[in-house]
Amino acid sequence: MKTRPMLEAADASAIGEAAQREAQRNGWAVSIAVVDDGGHLLWLQRLDGAAPISAYICQQKARTAALGRRESRLYEEIINTGRFAFLSAPLEGMLEGGVPIVVDGQCVGAVGVSGVKSSDDVRIARAGIEALAAEGR
Repeated sequence: MKTRPMLEAADASAIGEAAQREAQRNGWAVSIAVVDDGGHLLWLQRLDGAAPISAYICQQKARTAALGRRESRLYEEIINTGRFAFLSAPLEGMLEGGVPIVVDGQCVGAVGVSGVKSSDDVRIARAGIEALAAEGR
């Protein structure tokens, strides 16, 4: 049997809160989700002013990144370059803004953000993930 790292509640909170600080520092009204490696929700926050649908979309982006073990934007790119059959994949968040959390080469979860430009959604997600690494977790 192998052992592998796993996100704990404290990790999810640290990631989410750091992402929230990045969004607030820039005045961005977004929703942020942190999921485990199976795409199960661990942490969710819809900031003041964020559209209600963003709370749903951020979870789907995170779930897609966790289950696929890659950024959700890659699925969007596949579809945008003409591989429309990919729309039948059992994923709902195939939009930029979902970023996997990788620890010791293993995907342990993902962060999804929705509410601003997709590149800024990614910036917020990465700020959360970087905080986990900075804490030495």
